[in-house]
Amino acid sequence: MTEAKDLAPNFRHVRLLLARAKEHPAGEPNEGYDLLVPLDKDGRLDADTWRRHQSACRVRHFTEEGDARIGRLRRKPGGQWYFDYEPGESDDEIGFRLGEERFMTGEYISVGHARTMRTYQVARVEKP
Repeated sequence: MTEAKDLAPNFRHVRLLLARAKEHPAGEPNEGYDLLVPLDKDGRLDADTWRRHQSACRVRHFTEEGDARIGRLRRKPGGQWYFDYEPGESDDEIGFRLGEERFMTGEYISVGHARTMRTYQVARVEKP
């Protein structure tokens, strides 16, 4: 496992929480993602650092039922970012325009599958 001291200096721990939606009018603080990812100076995913430190880029999806899945941040040849949990593509979650999004507190990020995207709000961004 990668220690915080071994990470590139631009790695950040990002917490995303389910934003307000019809089924959760106040949002849901017990559902979201914890990400360990490199960000550039503008708060966007840093593809160059990711390329050199792919194994350190972690994703943990947690739900209000207490379930958690651990995966990695990946990138398709065309540049699309996604969360990969198991071999194969059936459980992959795609970030909508994730490469253009800014991971800054208060911003919104959409993640999910083609027909079931959900919106999450960046709750915090901090050094690991």
